[in-house]
Amino acid sequence: MATPNFVILYVDSPERSGAFYASLLGSEPVETSPTFVMFVLDKGFKLGLWSRHTVEPAAAAAGGGGELVLAVENAPSVDATHSDWAKRGLKILQTPTDMDFGRTFVALDPDGHRLRVYWPNEQ
Repeated sequence: MATPNFVILYVDSPERSGAFYASLLGSEPVETSPTFVMFVLDKGFKLGLWSRHTVEPAAAAAGGGGELVLAVENAPSVDATHSDWAKRGLKILQTPTDMDFGRTFVALDPDGHRLRVYWPNEQ
């Protein structure tokens, strides 16, 4: 069975979004062109940023229809990441909150894609 290992977000400006994610993730892209930027992250996971104006077949979806989820090492890291991202000017949709699955918050990238940071409850 195939295993998902690559997410593509449709963005207005791959260059702008590439710079945003490079700063946010502390990682440089492995591929950059005017229409596409790709990051290879831990364990081979890939994040692609594709120009919504050139993707084929054309995509009608806009940001906010899903979430890119980032796990952190502990509950205080949720709060620290929130503080860092708020200082960077990211729009925060949900401040750090304890939910049934763990501690979490939600922010938006420049294209309106939801970014959820979480630490799961200890099992």
